[in-house]
Amino acid sequence: MALALENYQRQARDAIKAFWGNREAAMRKQMESGNLDAGARGAVTAGKNLDGFVALVRSLVVANGLGNACIHINKKLVVLPGYFRPTKQWDLLVMNGARLVAALEFKSQVGSFGNNYNNRTEEAIGTAHCLWKAFEEDAFGEDEPRPFLGWLMVVEDTLKSRKAVRNDEPHFEVFEEFRGASYLERYDLLCQKLVKERLYTAAALLATPKTAVNTGDYAEMSRLSGLETFVTLFAAHIAAEAARSPAPPRLPKRSGSAK
Repeated sequence: MALALENYQRQARDAIKAFWGNREAAMRKQMESGNLDAGARGAVTAGKNLDGFVALVRSLVVANGLGNACIHINKKLVVLPGYFRPTKQWDLLVMNGARLVAALEFKSQVGSFGNNYNNRTEEAIGTAHCLWKAFEEDAFGEDEPRPFLGWLMVVEDTLKSRKAVRNDEPHFEVFEEFRGASYLERYDLLCQKLVKERLYTAAALLATPKTAVNTGDYAEMSRLSGLETFVTLFAAHIAAEAARSPAPPRLPKRSGSAK
C-alpha cells in the first residue's frame, strides 16, 4: 500500500505562515502590554509557534492507519524517562496503547545565531543519546521496536544565517566540512550527522524568511535534511506500526513507583 503523505508541502507552507504570524502577534502583545524590553523573547516564549507541524504529524498518523493512536502535546503527557537524567519533556509523542511509537522535537532559530546554534546542537545530541540509552535499558518496555525519533528545525533565512562563519582554531583544525560554512549549512550538517549516527530517525531543516508570513515560503538545504525525507520516513514508520500486532495494553504501575 502506498504511503499517504497528505499534501505535506501545502501543510508545511501553512505551518510556516502560522509560525511567523504567531511570532508577530506575540511581539505586538508584548509591546501593547508595555513590556518593551522583552524584545524577540516575547515571540519565542509565547509557544504554539510550530503547532502547524503538529497538525501535519497528526494528519500523517491518521492517514497511514494509526487513527486510534494517542498524540500527546500536553506538557504533562510528553514526559519520557531518561538514562542520564530522570525525565525529558518532548514536544510531541505518539503512543499506541502502551507502546512508544514516536517522539518528536520542533525547534526554531530566529536571529542570535551564534551561541544559540551551539545550544541547539548540544541539546539535540544529548536528548537523543539519553533516550537511546534508556531504550537499551528497557525503559519503554521489553523487546519493543525502536521508536521514531524526529527533529525538525525552522531557521530564519537571512543574510546573517547564510554568511560564512569563521572558526577559532587555536590548537587543532576543524573538520573540513565546517570550514567557511554558514549557520544554515552548519544546521544542515547537524541534521545529516544526527541521522547518519542513528541519533534520530529523521531530521529536517527548513529555512524561511520573515516575508514568508504571507507566502509560507521555505527552502531546503539538502535531500537528507529535506522535509520529504522526514515525512516519508515518518509515514513509513506509522504504517509499519499499524501493520504490527495489536497495541500492548497499559499495565498498572509497579507498587512503589511514582504516581
